[in-house]
Amino acid sequence: MDARRVNSRAIHDDAEPQPEFNNSGSSDDKDFVDVGEKGTAATDEKQQPQQQVNDDLERQQTMRSTASYQETYPEGGLQAWVVVAGSWFAMIASMGLMNSIAVFQAYTLSHQLKGHSEGTVGWIFSIYTWLAFFGGVYIGPVFDKYGPRWLVIAGLLLFLPLCHTSRLLSCSPRSVPSRPVLVANSKPPELWQFILSFGILGGMGTSLTFTPCIAAVGHWFKARRGFATGLASTAGGIGGIVFPLMLTALFERIGFGWATRVLALICLVCGLIGICLVRSRLPPAKNATAHPDFRIFRQIPFLLTTLGVFLLEFSLFIPLTYIATYAQDRGFDDAFAYHLLPIMNAGSVIGRALPGYYADVVGAFNVCLFSVVLSLVSCLCVWLPLGHTKAGIIIFSLLFGFGSGNSIAIAPVCIGRMCKTQEYGRYYATTYTVVSFACLIGIPIAGSIVQADGGSYTGLIIFTSCIYVGSAILLMLAKTWQLGWKNWLAAY
Repeated sequence: MDARRVNSRAIHDDAEPQPEFNNSGSSDDKDFVDVGEKGTAATDEKQQPQQQVNDDLERQQTMRSTASYQETYPEGGLQAWVVVAGSWFAMIASMGLMNSIAVFQAYTLSHQLKGHSEGTVGWIFSIYTWLAFFGGVYIGPVFDKYGPRWLVIAGLLLFLPLCHTSRLLSCSPRSVPSRPVLVANSKPPELWQFILSFGILGGMGTSLTFTPCIAAVGHWFKARRGFATGLASTAGGIGGIVFPLMLTALFERIGFGWATRVLALICLVCGLIGICLVRSRLPPAKNATAHPDFRIFRQIPFLLTTLGVFLLEFSLFIPLTYIATYAQDRGFDDAFAYHLLPIMNAGSVIGRALPGYYADVVGAFNVCLFSVVLSLVSCLCVWLPLGHTKAGIIIFSLLFGFGSGNSIAIAPVCIGRMCKTQEYGRYYATTYTVVSFACLIGIPIAGSIVQADGGSYTGLIIFTSCIYVGSAILLMLAKTWQLGWKNWLAAY
C-alpha cells in the first residue's frame, strides 16, 4: 500500500473511534535494573517479557489499522478517473435532462397544455424531480449491496419508452397517426400522458442512473472526493446547456415528438458509455442490506444536514423551473427566454467543478454554506430589483447557476462526512428520499404563489429567498453540532 493511500485514510477518518492498545506489559518498562548487579540472568528475564509485549503489539489489530486496510482510497489513477468519466457520461442522461425541465415547462404551457395553469403543469415536473430523488430509498442500499451496473442498465431501459410516448404527446387532430394502435390517441395530449411518460418513467430512469454514479465516485476518492464529485456533476450543467439549445432549435424544425426522440437517443448513447465505465470498488459492509434504514436519523448532525439539503433543493428548483416563464411574463421573446436556461447552466458548470477543488481544502460544509448565501444574494439583490432588465436577468442566471451548481455538487460530499464510505449509498439515498418531497411540493407551490399573486413573481422571489435563509441556518447547526460551537469557523 503506498503512502498516499494510507495518509488519505489516516487524515480523513477522524470520526472513527481511537484504538486502545493493550498496555499490560508497560509496567515492565519501569523496572530496569543495573545489569552489573543482577547479572546475565536478570537481563534474560527482562528481555523475555519485553519481547512478549512487542509480539502482542505486532499481532494486535486495532480499529484504525484494520480500517486502513479495508478502506484505502486510490485518490486518482487510471481506474479512478475512468469511473469519474463514466459517471459524467451517465449523468448527462439524467442530470442533463433534469436541468432542462424549464424548456419543457415553458413549451408545454404555450402549446400542448395551453389551457392549464402553471401550478397544474408544474405537477409533471415535480413528480419527475420527486421520483428522481425518492427512488434512492432503495437504489442506494441496493448499490451498497450489489454495485452500480444493473441499476444504470435499468435506468436506461426506462428512457426507451420516451421514444414511443413522445409521438403520442405530439399528436393533434391535424396529424392523426397512421398506425391503428395510435388512432385512439389522435386527440391533443392530456395532462396524465405527460405525467406518465415524463414524470414517472423519466423520473425513475433518472434516479436509477445518477444515484449509483454519485455513490460510485465515493468508492475511489476520500481526500479529493469534493473535486471528483464536482467534475462528474458538471455533466448536468453541460447537458443543461446543450439540451435546451438543441430542443429549441428542433421544436421548430421537426416538432416536439422527434425532438424528444433525438434527446432520448443521446441519453441512451451516453448511458451505454456509463455502463461500461462505472464500477464500485469496496466490498459490501457487514451490515449492508438492500432495505432502507431510517434509524440513522438518530444522528442529530445527519438529521440537520438532511433538513438543510431539503430546504436547499426546495428553493433551488424554483428558479430552475420558472426562469423561462418569468422571462416570457416580463415581455422577452421566446428565444431569449429559452436561452436563459443554458446561461444558468453555464454558470452551473463552473459552480460544480471549481468549488469542488476548494471543498477538499476549506471543507465541504463551508463551501456549501457559501453557495447558499450566494444564491440568496442573487435572488434578493439581482433577480428581485433587476430581473425585468435583460442585463439583470442574465447576471442573475449566471450567479444563481454558479451557486446552485455548487450546492448540487457539494451536498453529497457533506452527507459523506457523516458516514463510512461502505455505507455512503444508504446515507445518500436516505437523505435524498426526504429531499424528494421538497421537489414534489416545491414546483406546484411556486406556481400557486404566482397564480395567487395575480401573475406577479415578486412574492415567489421573496419566498425562495426565505427558504434559502432556513437552509443556511440548518447547515450551520449541523456543522456546529458535529464539531462544537467553538469550531464554527473550522474547515469542515
